[in-house]
Amino acid sequence: MPLVETDWLEKNLNKVKIIDCSWHMPQTKRSGLEEYNEKHIPNSIFFDLDKNSKKETNLPHMLVSLDEWEKIISEMGIKNDDQIIIYDNSDVISACRCWYNLIYFGHKPELVKVLNGGFNKWLNENKATNSKIPKFNKTNYKAIEIKNLVKDKKEINENITKRIFHVIDARSIERFNGEVKEPRDGLRSGHIKNSICIPFNRFINSDKTFKKQDEIIKIFSENLENIKSDSVVFSCGSGVTACVLALAYSLINDKYLPKIYDGSWAEYGII
Repeated sequence: MPLVETDWLEKNLNKVKIIDCSWHMPQTKRSGLEEYNEKHIPNSIFFDLDKNSKKETNLPHMLVSLDEWEKIISEMGIKNDDQIIIYDNSDVISACRCWYNLIYFGHKPELVKVLNGGFNKWLNENKATNSKIPKFNKTNYKAIEIKNLVKDKKEINENITKRIFHVIDARSIERFNGEVKEPRDGLRSGHIKNSICIPFNRFINSDKTFKKQDEIIKIFSENLENIKSDSVVFSCGSGVTACVLALAYSLINDKYLPKIYDGSWAEYGII
């Protein structure tokens, strides 16, 4: 189960490594780092989703190299055997992207959890926060890439005819259908041929928690013949909300490891 509840985390604050991966869409004019500096769950470390992505590309949130990932995680003071709890204060449940990155780079999936309801639920329950920036000793984290968990544009194009895997798009139905302009400049409207649209927010309750398993099963069953299939790849605008779908799918398919089209529409939709 890739989710953990707020009450459990409150009781185990000093037994786990906690990551704040709050990221906001550019048009919101919000800064995850500024909000973290103001207040956060005690002992949490900030993970900057933009900063900790590949620099040698104009595409957002692309995976960094293996060496760069080891450096990032080592400087955060995280060890290979650490239990990690990730949360966010974002409308797009950005913690799921950090969850995916850690699994892609070989952290044991059972040791990586997302806080159900995130910081929103934590605050609503009047649980402790502070503004202290924790200091952890640098580690020597060793990563491995599980390369079948990421798809590139070539594989996506080949799959249009081969149909080896299902592609599910987490964007809104209006963006998927090309009825509205894309929020990023230089992108056409529309979607990958033969892909399916399931907006990520269909899986999220008003309090930012994930819906129950029976509801998630119902949503996926409307779009997939076999909800136990491993041949499912998720896409979105920039690789963030695709990971929300991947986590939701893993809630009903416990053998599934998240598979993401990393370039997503930010790459595929380039004019």
